[in-house]
Amino acid sequence: MARTRVDQLLVDRGLVESLTRAQALVVAGKVFSATRRVDKPGQAVPLDYPLDVRGQEHPFVSRGGIKLSHALAEFGLDPAGLIGLDIGASTGGFTDVLLIHGAIKVYAVDVGHGQLAWKLRSDPRVVVMEKTNARHLTADQVPDPIGALVCDASFIGLQTLLPAALALCAPGAWAAVLIKPQFEAGPGQVGAKGVVRDPAVHDEVCARIGAWWATLPGWTVLGISPSPITGPEGNREFLLAARLEHHPIGLPIRSDKDDRENKRLDRVR
Repeated sequence: MARTRVDQLLVDRGLVESLTRAQALVVAGKVFSATRRVDKPGQAVPLDYPLDVRGQEHPFVSRGGIKLSHALAEFGLDPAGLIGLDIGASTGGFTDVLLIHGAIKVYAVDVGHGQLAWKLRSDPRVVVMEKTNARHLTADQVPDPIGALVCDASFIGLQTLLPAALALCAPGAWAAVLIKPQFEAGPGQVGAKGVVRDPAVHDEVCARIGAWWATLPGWTVLGISPSPITGPEGNREFLLAARLEHHPIGLPIRSDKDDRENKRLDRVR
């Protein structure tokens, strides 16, 4: 099984912003694997090794939570009482924010495995969907009506990744997704270490993604705002918020009448 250093794994999962910060947190005794403190930054561990950082300057399981928390405030989004779908859940920063703000259930979807923080993995409100490709999600996998769709994914464009998830959203649902220009721009627009530094490219990518979203039946784009923190290597990222005003034509809508009819048929059977 492939292995990596603890400090590198902390960075790769988005728990900290740099190797220096990761090493400092380990030395300070703030990094844990389940209930055991990790005390060596250079310790080689499996890629699915559980890691948590405690006592950070923010209340979330990862820095990603700062991004979604900003989006909720910026666009007036409220997950209270809703069922959430987190695409690219990773450590669970976005899932954590949804739960903190009152979501009653969250489907945490990620193509990888072993990354979700133990706090969330053991929370009965979280449906852990590891080794799951969000491009192929179905209503059988996510049978609940989704009221809040969030996404912080890498190495794939949103137009490729999200259509299946969007089809699971109920009327009135909202979405808050991270636009990462380094995964949306053309090869000639991405610089060394995968960093996009040209503001013109940022603008072009955001405009293109916003225009695409505006063509989706029933959806209204609420706005696009810079993320309050940068991604790996200092990449600028942006948050798009949107709301589903009505259900797209051609997709079934589950109504109270349908539920009553199903219960009646169950009694007959």
